Amino acid sequence: MKRSIYRELVAWKEGKDRVPLILRGARQVGKSYILRELGKNEFAKCHHFDFEKNKRELLPLFRENLSPDRLIANLSLFARVQIEAGKDLVIFDEIQNCPEALTSLKYFSEDMPSMFVCAAGSFLGVSLSGTSFPVGKVCYLDLYPLSFEEFLVNMGDETLFKEFQESLLLGRVSSLLHSRLWDCLKEYYVVGGMPRIVSIYFSLRDRKAEGMHRARRLQAELLDTYRGDFSKHAGKLNALHIGSVFENIPIQLTSYVDESVQRYRFRDVVPGKRGYASLAGPIDWLLGAGLVYKVPICEKSQLPFKSFTKANIFKLYVFDVGLLGCMLDLDPHTLMAQDYGLIKGFFAENFVASELTASGEKSLYSWSERESEIEFLLDIDGAIDPVEVKSGIRTKAQSLRQYLIKYKPELAVMVSGKPLDLAKRPVLTCPLYYSGKLVHRLRNLAVT
Repeated sequence: MKRSIYRELVAWKEGKDRVPLILRGARQVGKSYILRELGKNEFAKCHHFDFEKNKRELLPLFRENLSPDRLIANLSLFARVQIEAGKDLVIFDEIQNCPEALTSLKYFSEDMPSMFVCAAGSFLGVSLSGTSFPVGKVCYLDLYPLSFEEFLVNMGDETLFKEFQESLLLGRVSSLLHSRLWDCLKEYYVVGGMPRIVSIYFSLRDRKAEGMHRARRLQAELLDTYRGDFSKHAGKLNALHIGSVFENIPIQLTSYVDESVQRYRFRDVVPGKRGYASLAGPIDWLLGAGLVYKVPICEKSQLPFKSFTKANIFKLYVFDVGLLGCMLDLDPHTLMAQDYGLIKGFFAENFVASELTASGEKSLYSWSERESEIEFLLDIDGAIDPVEVKSGIRTKAQSLRQYLIKYKPELAVMVSGKPLDLAKRPVLTCPLYYSGKLVHRLRNLAVT
């Protein structure tokens, strides 16, 4: 499966001042797969050590001695093949299960910089490792579910993907292409971006209905896995609270009819718990696990955004729209028909939040003043670009008009079901399926 992050992994390999790399991400977003692809394609040999499958055998090797020379000798013995520095890739998978392996990355950086070492671990597991962390001795890349662009490229229709790329550069989309991409977006709404689910769906795409229902079953199984993680990492009582917060997010997202998603409400999420202080722990746990995205709400549209936010005023989104649909028990045919009532605006907004995050915007912000709200604010090289999100072709945007009057931005964006129009200023029209390319395109427009 093709992933955009692969180019960054190759750049890491070719970097002059290379240090060990930690690839982070939520469970089952494809960390192990993409590292093994890197090893297979770019190195003489790839040596994969899984601290979950082979925990009993591997842990003693790291508790015994953290000298890179000694570790490589022991790992070569374990793998029954010689590991060669400067030629081979060593992968430490599920590294959160071996705190000493995390610590060893420091010594690889200092004492054996010629060894190519990558580690894969969950956001949560790495942060909770409870060990001496190799601060400054490692670099990080974050992997997310497949973006819509990645979904499209793995679909296998090269002509469609080429037109998707070229039309954005040209700034216009034909009606036929718009219709095709919109249909693909609706498929993505159902399937989401979890790699195994996407792969199985594409294998059944000639039987679309069967593929979609299979995707739903797999999503339900994956959600059960995440719920099991709550207990595994957080203890029984905390797991109950974390689970309550997680299950409540889709409910809150759907509680606003034909409007922007509102701030997260704390009341009635966990019985007996009220206010931010009582739910901050579970929310932070979910953020640390990479299962939700948090978007603070600015009371003024000024930089730095963080100075105009409050800790208890924010929005929460689920990290994958396919899982969001599963949590709401939305039938795939209902999503494909776009026939799920006036509340469908929340789905588009969650999708855009996921696309922007996957494209590298790690700190998203929203804006609200009086009765006006804008879904996202983007800092484009020091200029603030507001992004209004609508789920279809009806794009009445009173809030955006009020924003334009008050702040007079050079560029603003309406993300909706309408075709691409980058000529009209100051409000550019961007179809939802280009959300992940939005920041890059805005930077190019700012230059021109």
